[in-house]
Amino acid sequence: MPARPVSLTIPLAPGGTTSGLLQAPVSAKACYVFAHGAGAGMNHAFMEAIAQGLAERGIASLRFNFPFMEQGSKRPDSPAVAHAAIRAAVAEAARHMPDVPLFAGGKSYGGRMSTQAQAAGPLPGVKGIVLVGFPLHPAGKPSIERAAHLADVKLPMLFLQGTRDALADLDLITQTTASLGKKATLHIVEGADHAFHVLVRSGCTDAQVREELLDTMAGWMTRR
Repeated sequence: MPARPVSLTIPLAPGGTTSGLLQAPVSAKACYVFAHGAGAGMNHAFMEAIAQGLAERGIASLRFNFPFMEQGSKRPDSPAVAHAAIRAAVAEAARHMPDVPLFAGGKSYGGRMSTQAQAAGPLPGVKGIVLVGFPLHPAGKPSIERAAHLADVKLPMLFLQGTRDALADLDLITQTTASLGKKATLHIVEGADHAFHVLVRSGCTDAQVREELLDTMAGWMTRR
C-alpha cells in the first residue's frame, strides 16, 4: 500500500508558513509538487485522488495550500505571492526527497502560476511541468493572452486538457501547444470538462478519466 500523506509546515518567504502534504511511496521514481486551483485547496477530493493514484504508480507528490486558501480567503493570491509559495514548496520537496527528480505544476490556477514562476526564473531542480487543465482564458472569452509567458518556460511541459473545457478552447490550446514545439506534449481527454467530469452519455466515468490522467502523468514523468 502507498504511504499515507504526511503533514508538513512549509516556511514562506519573506515570512509565515503554509500547510503541505507529502505522499511518498517507497523507492519513488519522481516527486510532483502539485498546486491546487483557485476554488479548492490541497484537500479537495480530486487532489487527493490524483496524489493517491500517483503514489500507487510510484510517484510521490507534495500538495500545499496557497496562502489565500490557508487563510480562508476566496480571492486568489497575486502572482508574486503564488510564485513564492510554489518556490517554497519545491524547496520543501527537494529537502525531503533530495535524490528524486522533481516536477511541478498543478490544477488550473496552480498550473498557470507554476509556469509563470518557472518563466520568471528556474524552479531549482525541477525537470518538467505537468498542467492538469491549463486555464488558457476565462470562460466564454477565448484568447491566448494567458499563454504568452509559456515561450519563456525552458522545460518540458505536459498539458492534460478536456474537450469540453470552458477555460481552454480545444483549437486554441492545440495551437498554443503546437507553437511551443517539442517541449510541449498535449494529451486530450475526450468529453471531459475543466474539472475532468464527463457526461453519463459519454459511456465513460469520472473514475476512468482519472485513471487515464494518472497513467499519462506517471508515464510522462517516468520517461523524463
